[in-house]
Amino acid sequence: MGDANFAFFVLFLLPVFLLAVLYFLVRPRPVKIPIKNRHVFITGGSSGIGLALAHRAAAEGARVSILARSPDKLEEARNAIRLATGMEVAAFAADVRDFEAVKRAVDDAGPIDVLLLNHGVFVALELDKMELSEVKFTMDVNLMGTLNLIKAALPAMKNRNDPLPASIALVSSQAGQVGIYGYVAYSASKFGLRGLAESLQQEVIEDNIHVSMIFPPDTDTPGLAEENKRRPELTKIITASSGSMKADEVAQKALDGIKCGDFIVSCNFEGIALSLATAGLSPQRSFLMAFLEVVAAGILRIVALGMQWTWYRSIEKYHSQRKGAS
Repeated sequence: MGDANFAFFVLFLLPVFLLAVLYFLVRPRPVKIPIKNRHVFITGGSSGIGLALAHRAAAEGARVSILARSPDKLEEARNAIRLATGMEVAAFAADVRDFEAVKRAVDDAGPIDVLLLNHGVFVALELDKMELSEVKFTMDVNLMGTLNLIKAALPAMKNRNDPLPASIALVSSQAGQVGIYGYVAYSASKFGLRGLAESLQQEVIEDNIHVSMIFPPDTDTPGLAEENKRRPELTKIITASSGSMKADEVAQKALDGIKCGDFIVSCNFEGIALSLATAGLSPQRSFLMAFLEVVAAGILRIVALGMQWTWYRSIEKYHSQRKGAS
């Protein structure tokens, strides 16, 4: 009888108690962020994930603005979105590294309800083979460019008249959750976005602004094609098991997560596992996801150690073969 009571406690009462505690603990509280008839401002919006996001947002009835460096690509993107959705899109040419140019674009676009920061550059190369100019360029675009946009848009977002919740969404990468060989500068810039987002959420929650971090895997974009030309052989070996997604699939996952106010937005099964394994002190709105994070933590740590073992074995094997060949 005692064993039966213990089993009942472990299998039923303990999970129920834990769920009740987590329901009370999770912060910020759940929220729904509509995008129909609202202003969605997307950086890196002329191609890849950014263009797919613009298509999706326009199709859902949002007023869309896109920002990128190339006026020609912006015009192509505007025409493509108009043909596909019948919606007019505002386009702004600016380099995200230039705060004054970004500020002019944001001011000209008008009050923003959803700021979607998708811009980014990537150089896959070992640090000792990278030029410092390449490292700085990566940091300036991926991290400082994001800060520039938020700094430019935040005053008007905080003072908006719209009582509905607003959103600031940052497109990171699964390389912003785990470091990978050849991704030193890129991962550093993307890991930086996480600290930015966690701190920013605390600063803007009272303004009813909700921050999301989107972690896509390799995505079939023109940028990925260029990246693959320079990827170190070891990087290809280590990342070979990771799947890729279409830009439109990532865009749909991203918008769904933004509308739910999710802080962490994963795009595939591997991404969910990574997010559970790296949840740490991140905000969590869903008590059910919090339950999974708590329950899965130990198991996923074992899985993570297994992945690290595989990666380091690949590195050892690669260097042994190179030494043998020489």
